[in-house]
Amino acid sequence: MAASEEPPLSAAEIAGELAPGPLDPGDLAELLADAADSAAGLAHVLVARGILGAAEAAAALGRLHGLATVRPAEERVHGAVVRAIHPTAARTEGWLPLRREGDEVVVCTTRPPDAALLARVAQLFPRTRPRFALTSESDLFDGIMRHLGDALVDEAAHGLQRRQPELSAATTLTARQVLAGLVVLGLVGLLALAWPAGTVAAIVTGTTVAYTANIIFRFLVSLAGARYEGHESVTADELASLSSDELPTYTLLVPAFRESRVIGELVANLARLDYPPEKLDILLLLEQDDPETIAAARAAPLTPPMRLLVVPRAQPRTKPKACNVGLAMARGDLVVIYDAEDRPEPDQLRKAAVLFRRSGERLVCVQAELNFWNAHENVLTRLFTLEYSYWFDYMLQGLSHSRLPIPLGGTSNHFRTSSLRRLGGWDPHNVTEDADLGIRAAALGFQVRTLQSTTWEEACCRPRAWVRQRSRWIKGYMQTTLVHLRHPVRLLRGAGPVQALGFALLVGGTPITFLVAPVLWLVFLASLALRVASLGSDLLPPWLTTVALIDLVVGNAAMIYLSMMGGFRRRRYTLVSWAVLNPVYWLLHSAAAYRALWQLVVRPHHWEKTEHGVARRVTVAS
Repeated sequence: MAASEEPPLSAAEIAGELAPGPLDPGDLAELLADAADSAAGLAHVLVARGILGAAEAAAALGRLHGLATVRPAEERVHGAVVRAIHPTAARTEGWLPLRREGDEVVVCTTRPPDAALLARVAQLFPRTRPRFALTSESDLFDGIMRHLGDALVDEAAHGLQRRQPELSAATTLTARQVLAGLVVLGLVGLLALAWPAGTVAAIVTGTTVAYTANIIFRFLVSLAGARYEGHESVTADELASLSSDELPTYTLLVPAFRESRVIGELVANLARLDYPPEKLDILLLLEQDDPETIAAARAAPLTPPMRLLVVPRAQPRTKPKACNVGLAMARGDLVVIYDAEDRPEPDQLRKAAVLFRRSGERLVCVQAELNFWNAHENVLTRLFTLEYSYWFDYMLQGLSHSRLPIPLGGTSNHFRTSSLRRLGGWDPHNVTEDADLGIRAAALGFQVRTLQSTTWEEACCRPRAWVRQRSRWIKGYMQTTLVHLRHPVRLLRGAGPVQALGFALLVGGTPITFLVAPVLWLVFLASLALRVASLGSDLLPPWLTTVALIDLVVGNAAMIYLSMMGGFRRRRYTLVSWAVLNPVYWLLHSAAAYRALWQLVVRPHHWEKTEHGVARRVTVAS
């Protein structure tokens, strides 16, 4: 059926045709104001607010415009026809070509065809006549995934590797990096044979310098974050000044794998967000081979902006691959990642929208603060909470105000959708895809800033699970370092020398610090034991033993102080005294770092899943 003109009906008559029953005049006026004065817009608002079902809205629009309705996932399609449009364009533009019938092309659309849609169809299918049918947004979504899902997931898994292999962690070490490593090891071996004591002293000196530089860097950046505390906060007046019709459309990507325990809480947490439902696009990203979570999600009370996206099987099976699929299907101007156990503050989306609005186009991402709602469960969760408090409330604040690269956290990253697509999305082969993306953004001259709004999470409360999670994070830092040091000159030119140094100290220096700390302790203790036993003092020069001791003591004292700062910042005063255990906590980091180094060699792309929904004790966030 060809395009038809908008029927000469008043807004009230359109509403009467679409709405399931009589509406209060005040409610009708509000709905019409949010509907952009069109029947399709009103139908979208009615569906988003749960007043009308998606199929009912499509049928009502069809009656108004004299068009049939279809469900594209159940329609017969011609492969060449349906593949003529990219899945992202199909979702954002709201239409999908299905097949040719003679000189006609059958097209399903979520809105009555207008001049723009006619021109777009003519562009892709010249010398044909379009025949339109209406469908709901949900049915269009299902149709895209049914007919284009395999191509979409293949691009999500391998697109970055094909387009920019030098930025992909699919290859752990390039041939050049392997050669350079062998040369360095060979030189060290030769020096050790010719000059053993001096070589040991040189290695200890180098590691001591690296350890000290990393600690000093963290300390100074955190103090900068404390200085600018609250500097970029979004005020209540700014929030009030942004009306609902001015708010951008927001896509929420929520990857969930083996999360059947928390799906019900997840849906409830997302429903608390203070944002117009017609401006929301919530995609729950589930894996095809995870039937328990899929069943739990289908049984949950999903509100109209929420829909399930079941990601087809493909390797690597990682969170960033699922997020890339979601990004391709996102229709929002802004997009944010939330984990399945997250409890974002209700006004977080509005605050992020304000920050993007008042910033330039170079701002690609804002990172919200993360913290834990089960802080008091045990000693591990207390120390984990202190670490997160210092990291997100001070360290990232300091990086932001110093214009240094920010290794993003795994959740509550808010992006401009167009800029994120320009960056190529996430690297599905990097197990800390968020940190890598933050560095990639900095290398291309984009800005990443922090947002003073908290997302509450569940802290790992079991040591084994914590070590597995931290091993993945540290392994990802190692991957990111190796990837971005493939072309150090390019990094220097793109990011600048100061940002490149910040990347080296933080992303490269963090794993080194964790690996080096126990070695320094052992070397110092061995040297001290030899001296006390009068067995000689040739292991280390006396001055180096003294320097190593001072370095370890001062470094641990600095990290204890930073952990205390985190507790005071969050007014969780009962946690502050636990900061004295930070040296023990760092030994756990060291164990995780050595595990990460081993996995980098034998299982570089293995994603270790963190189990959620196991906390016994909930602390109300304040």
